[in-house]
Amino acid sequence: MLDVKTLQAAVCANVDAALNEDVGTGDISALLIPESRSSVARIIAREKAVIAGHLWAEAVFRRLDPTVKIDWRVQEGDWVEPDDAIVVLEGNSRALLTGERPAMNFLQTLSATATESRLLSDSVADTQVRLWTPRKTLPGLRIAQKHSVAVGGCSNHRIGLYDAFLIKENHITACGSIVQAVTAARALAPGKPVEVEVETLYELDQALSAGADIIMLDNFTLEDMRVAVSRAAGKAKLEASGGINDKTLRPIAETGVDYISVGAVTKNCRAIDLSMRFE
Repeated sequence: MLDVKTLQAAVCANVDAALNEDVGTGDISALLIPESRSSVARIIAREKAVIAGHLWAEAVFRRLDPTVKIDWRVQEGDWVEPDDAIVVLEGNSRALLTGERPAMNFLQTLSATATESRLLSDSVADTQVRLWTPRKTLPGLRIAQKHSVAVGGCSNHRIGLYDAFLIKENHITACGSIVQAVTAARALAPGKPVEVEVETLYELDQALSAGADIIMLDNFTLEDMRVAVSRAAGKAKLEASGGINDKTLRPIAETGVDYISVGAVTKNCRAIDLSMRFE
């Protein structure tokens, strides 16, 4: 899980951006409602899902009405069924209406990431593999989606470009070789993990000789993955990557790799169907 300070900063930035783009100079539709009127509203699920995004949705409504009462009926990470109540809100009617779409956008998108993460993680829960999500996130929602990935049971790879080395084909070409790239990384930031992406078993051997901590097997066949697992035993961790989906995930996990990269849970997610209704 991400630390509290990082989450709070992301929530503030995301909610500011969402309200600025949606409200603009003011919600003219909400002006149809008397200013002093209060209402009760509930957000319900329209399909089965794992719920994520409490912090973001709650921040939207509290920014618009600091006195709003928020009663979550499910916890972050809980499964819900169609027609289940997710949260009940009581507060200023205008604020609830203005906050409806931004809050729902957060809940629908982040719940989508959490749901897909849970489905994939459950499918390999009896293996030793860890599912990793890369930086393939929606622009501006990196921390939010990384949080939702963890809620769903997957793990996070790098948060950004600053917390670990990932030496890919273009880095290797620019540096001259895998060995030169790894050597330069060790000299630049001795405490940072160094991962090297390889496309062949020959490149795997080079990365092992260079002392990489993790080696990413890019679009390897299952047979070559098994060979790689045998060669890397006790020397480096292995990550499988490249077009992985729910059909190929299980066979790859059974090869013995340590990690599998699953970018689809953040970049290909379909928003969960939710609805808000006034009582």
